[in-house]
Amino acid sequence: MAHSLEILIDKISGLNEIEALRLLAGEFPNEIVFSSSFSWEDQAITHMILSNQIPVEIFTLDTGRLFSETYYVWSRTNEIYNTKIKPYYPQNQPLEGYVKENGPNAFYESVDLRKQCCFIRKVEPLNRALQGKKIWVTGLRAEHSPDRHNLQQLEWDDSHQLYKYHPLLHWTTDQVKNFIAENHIPYNTLHDKGFVSIGCAPCTRAIKEGEDFRAGRWWWEDDSKKECGLHVH
Repeated sequence: MAHSLEILIDKISGLNEIEALRLLAGEFPNEIVFSSSFSWEDQAITHMILSNQIPVEIFTLDTGRLFSETYYVWSRTNEIYNTKIKPYYPQNQPLEGYVKENGPNAFYESVDLRKQCCFIRKVEPLNRALQGKKIWVTGLRAEHSPDRHNLQQLEWDDSHQLYKYHPLLHWTTDQVKNFIAENHIPYNTLHDKGFVSIGCAPCTRAIKEGEDFRAGRWWWEDDSKKECGLHVH
């Protein structure tokens, strides 16, 4: 069956998020995955998938440097939804070599060393997780970055050679928080403490009133360089 971007966009046009996820899962059986970092957005999408028994595999990237609160949400999610979210870990040899050569906190020293760390701990494991897949579901929202305002809800990702679907792209923060509350979904309590984008513990801080969504990530770097390579546009 031919799957052009235009045809798929037309098929999901007018559908809500759950209906669109179900349709895409039907179009690409065993070839659709969702990457979760256990953020508000990702927990909302996880709830949509699992509570509606939509056949989408859920995985996470465990960098080895996550907050204890993140691991707690992971455990609670597995327990509440009776699921087993699949972890992908960094390969030991590159990671051991990097830490031996540069030290455990080398990412603070230069943008290049930080990007090397992100590649080993996140990008390479992601590439393995997406291998052989046709649809990658993400929790991206337009509010999170100016670069995402022009995104399409369904797009072609040339770097990974697959489609990306962002079900909550146009949701506001309040919409996401209300959905979490209404459905009693477990979430990362760091969100209540000013953390918006939650990644590795050494690289994430709470943001202040009026600061940009991304200000809490790699705060020691220039704004123009603050991406880790997972989402390339």
